[in-house]
Amino acid sequence: MPVKVLKEFLDNHHVKYMCINHSPGFTSQEIAAAAHVSGKQLAKTVIVKMGNQLAMMVLPANESVNLAAFKEATGAPTADLARETDFKGKFPECEVGAMPPFGNLYGMPVFISNHLGDHEQIIFNSGSHSELMKLAYLDFLRLVNPKIITMH
Repeated sequence: MPVKVLKEFLDNHHVKYMCINHSPGFTSQEIAAAAHVSGKQLAKTVIVKMGNQLAMMVLPANESVNLAAFKEATGAPTADLARETDFKGKFPECEVGAMPPFGNLYGMPVFISNHLGDHEQIIFNSGSHSELMKLAYLDFLRLVNPKIITMH
């Protein structure tokens, strides 16, 4: 079951989505394999500190985090991976590391890799390490209004 706040948000906006259950996985590549989806289409959510603000960086599971490219694309003075202690209380309904890329529901800006736009659907963790959600990429853009950044 996706986190309640996310499911209600999608239902209230009449967005069609699909839940995909899979055996528990913790790395995005493990999850892609368990759910039989492409690592290019599976979005991973990484929490980044931009100065003293937290933000979500959303990129394909098969890509590595490139903080230099992120910093350049966003114009942030600094960009570092956030530690779990930095965001532990921000996602009370979610298992650690399984946050959905809906920063708008958690008061965080969202920056998304341009590579995720290569697909009609976006697939992401729904708050647990054993369930994904899939919805139209255009619905995701409309609801989250992320800043699309070019990642090299």
